[in-house]
Formats: sequence, structure tokens, C-alpha cells
Amino acid sequence: MKGLGELERSIMDILWAQNTPLTAREVGRLIEERDLAPTTVMTVLDRLTRKGFLDRTRDGRAWRYQPAESRDNYVAELMLEALDMTGDRSAALTRFAQAVSGPEAEILLRALSELEEE
Repeated sequence: MKGLGELERSIMDILWAQNTPLTAREVGRLIEERDLAPTTVMTVLDRLTRKGFLDRTRDGRAWRYQPAESRDNYVAELMLEALDMTGDRSAALTRFAQAVSGPEAEILLRALSELEEE
């Protein structure tokens, strides 16, 4: 899975925050920190669709876009890719476990226990 550029990430953040598919015009209105041309927004949405980050459906003459995966799935995939970059997954996982907070460690332990029970 490829990473996201700054503008792509901004657009994905907007779409992840919504519970409904949005048109390019609606996405453009929600990007407050930038003054983007509508064609720029459409181009980025099209690129994200081709990369597999978005699904789109026709709505009259417009397209409606929604994330193909949740933000949690995307972040988990990034974490797995980072593990693949190391020569020693065990050491990387150990270092990660040492770096998380107590509550985060409890979440990891609970998730591992649930997997073990399955």
C-alpha cells in the first residue's frame, strides 16, 4: 500500500470523518485550509480512486466518493509495511511494545488474548 501525500491525506481525513459519500464539490468545501481549484480536488479524488483508497459511485453527472477502507485498516497496513522494512521483526515489535503507554499495552494484550482464544 502506498503512502499518501499531504493533499491526499487531507482529503482522506475529510472522507474518513464523514459517514456518507461526498462529491468533489462537497470535499472542496470542506478543505478549509486551502484555496483549491475544483479541478485539483477532482484530480486528487481520481488518483485516490485509482490507488484503491476510494470507491466511487455515479450520482447523476457527479461522482460520490467514500473510503474503500477505514482509517484503522490503513494505519494497520502502514504498521505492517514498517515491520516488513526491518530485518528483525521481533526486535521492532519489542521496541514498539516498550514505547506504548500502559493503556495501549493493555489493549494489545487484550487483542492478543482474543486471537489466542480463537
